[in-house]
Amino acid sequence: MIIYRNRKKRAVEMLNLACPQARLRYSYFRRNTGYDLRGISGGFTLVELLIVIAIIAIAALTAIPMMSSAASMQIRSAANMITADLEYAKSMAISRAQYFSVVFDKNTESYWIEDQDGNVLLHPVKKGFDYVIDFQNDSRLNKVDIVDVDFDATSKVTFDYLGSPYNGNSTPLNSGVISLQAGGTTTTVTVEPVTGFVSIQ
Repeated sequence: MIIYRNRKKRAVEMLNLACPQARLRYSYFRRNTGYDLRGISGGFTLVELLIVIAIIAIAALTAIPMMSSAASMQIRSAANMITADLEYAKSMAISRAQYFSVVFDKNTESYWIEDQDGNVLLHPVKKGFDYVIDFQNDSRLNKVDIVDVDFDATSKVTFDYLGSPYNGNSTPLNSGVISLQAGGTTTTVTVEPVTGFVSIQ
């Protein structure tokens, strides 16, 4: 213990000899301010805390519009996807001279494409998967809800070899509407009678 104290004392003396300016500045600061530098704690100042709170508030304010914009982006993507899939079913019907249908289920927020025998098609891009689109289980579209599907009071639209739409009862379609909602945004996909023209409103 005595050896340790002697070593400590010798180290302090060597530091004073090596850096006399530092020793003078320290003694001047202590004499004129009444503070000992060794007693200063490492806490945050009030200004630093206010700056951190301001940064958190700004981040929170920017996160809210980002969430709403994410919902609007998702609903646009979902409407474009439904439009593309309706056009795909129509083109399949024309090219193969067969009936192809798009069936919607608003309870499960999903839809699929099937042939005239009621078999679900295989997805042309996702090899080995059925052509089923499920908004609930797709993180890119899980904010989108299928609010309403109305193909003359049915949830199925069928295209013939001319691309003309029929409702689920196999009669020519009078009107076809799919209503989507995400957040406060609503979008409608419409299928025109006779021509089968698909548009987004």
